[in-house]
Amino acid sequence: MKKANTELESDQKKLLAGYKGGEDMPLAGYAGLLLVYNAALIAGLQLAEKNGYELPEKINYGDLVLLGAATHKLSRIITKDRVTSPLRAPFTEYVEPAGESEIKEKVRGRGLQRAIGDLLICPWCMNPWVAGALGLGFVFKPRATRLLAGIFTAVTIADFLHEASEAAKRK
Repeated sequence: MKKANTELESDQKKLLAGYKGGEDMPLAGYAGLLLVYNAALIAGLQLAEKNGYELPEKINYGDLVLLGAATHKLSRIITKDRVTSPLRAPFTEYVEPAGESEIKEKVRGRGLQRAIGDLLICPWCMNPWVAGALGLGFVFKPRATRLLAGIFTAVTIADFLHEASEAAKRK
């Protein structure tokens, strides 16, 4: 059995050896994260079906805007906010301030630690995770999820108004 595992690992390394991104990329860690993301969504959808929750035939435009703005803000909070830095600290290293209440970090470690770090500092990478969680929230607890999404949408609008106000002062 051990020999078979060693051969499989060798075959996997050969298969991925031609993929060069200019740096050592934790492809196995990324694959693990993809597996977790997809498994969680599938499990959530199966749980909904098993318990009689109906999936919406379509998402109305209001909910789509709400979901999009809330996803944007939650992803930024998770990946860039100073206050959430303790969540990222095991996977990242502080670099410098990066705007209003945001910080720039770089990933550390190798393998899964680095893959998680890459996810935790990239708002674009975090978007599907947040949108998936909010989407499942719309299925299981739509009223509570709309309230939560509304709060983060309001924060997004307030952020843009703060930026507009600061820009107006500079002119």
